[in-house]
Amino acid sequence: SWVPRKRMAEAELQDYLEKNGVEVLLKDLVVQLCVAKPDNVLEFMKEYITKKQAEQNGEEVDDAKERIRRRTSRRGAVSASVMSQDEALDFQKKKVPKDAATMMALQKAVAGNVLFTHLESDELTDVLDAMFLLAKKPGDLIIVQGDEGDNFYIIDEGTVEVWISKDGGEPEKFSELSHSQSFGELALIYGTPRAATVKAKTDVKLWAIDRDTYRRILMGSTIRKRKKYENFLEQVPLLKDLDKWERLSVADALESAEYKDGEVIVKQGDKGDEFFIIVEGKVVVTQTNDKGETGVVAELHPAQYFGEIALLTHDVRRATVSASGPVKCVKLDRERFERVLGPCETILRRDMSNYKKYEGK
Repeated sequence: SWVPRKRMAEAELQDYLEKNGVEVLLKDLVVQLCVAKPDNVLEFMKEYITKKQAEQNGEEVDDAKERIRRRTSRRGAVSASVMSQDEALDFQKKKVPKDAATMMALQKAVAGNVLFTHLESDELTDVLDAMFLLAKKPGDLIIVQGDEGDNFYIIDEGTVEVWISKDGGEPEKFSELSHSQSFGELALIYGTPRAATVKAKTDVKLWAIDRDTYRRILMGSTIRKRKKYENFLEQVPLLKDLDKWERLSVADALESAEYKDGEVIVKQGDKGDEFFIIVEGKVVVTQTNDKGETGVVAELHPAQYFGEIALLTHDVRRATVSASGPVKCVKLDRERFERVLGPCETILRRDMSNYKKYEGK
């Protein structure tokens, strides 16, 4: 029949994409575009692909690199080589011993950095665990303007100076950085030439992480997350009619969340901007009626969901949902909900009419 042939075609296509590393390649390219924001997107993509072709063919890439450096602005630099899924999954995590105070200080130092704010707690822990300590003496160069970047740094002790040379002129002192401040973050995404020289003003201790480790941690985490949720989502009745590609889109968009016994996850009357699917545990749904009476209207278990009504109706929450024992959920914000669950909207609206209301005693 047509359906089995369709599924066979999907399987063959998935095998083709995995075998040739297409998903990993495209994801890496999109990351580079998002960070670099080049004025000429097509030129950026052309240079990116040219470099990948040279690397794949085992050619000498020095001439290509020099050509790219001349023709690409700092914001349009080309990324480091793409890793395969196997390489990302086989990567052995690094753990440099640190005490609790150091970990807290590192978390605080990266809290507002765009390259760290999107990480889930376990990913951030892996990244901070992998950071290694460097010591520099006054006058020591840490990074040099024009060199290819490889490390990101957080200052633990001491002060550094930032020097910038404009249009080939003499370097001028731009600023000073000290405890808990950071520099070099663009090196974590792509091998752009350093935009400044940073040297130690005093004795300095720095925590650093290299680009390869950072990217392998994130890529491995993304792949493991996809594999973990792909099987789970097949058990969610709401998603059973989605094809594999649609479920993978949902899996990639999910964010994990954990709640303690009795913790309120959503509250009746509040604005609703998130949709939840239960992974482990049980939640209790309560509702307060017009008389001010509150009662239980439902209990929900793994593979069941809640929070969709407020997103579909753009209304406030119609019930309170609380954890009954420890609960693990995955959730989607409004933008992701509308983007990846569009095919399920008819089912979601149909099922809204099945919810009970608390009528009172």
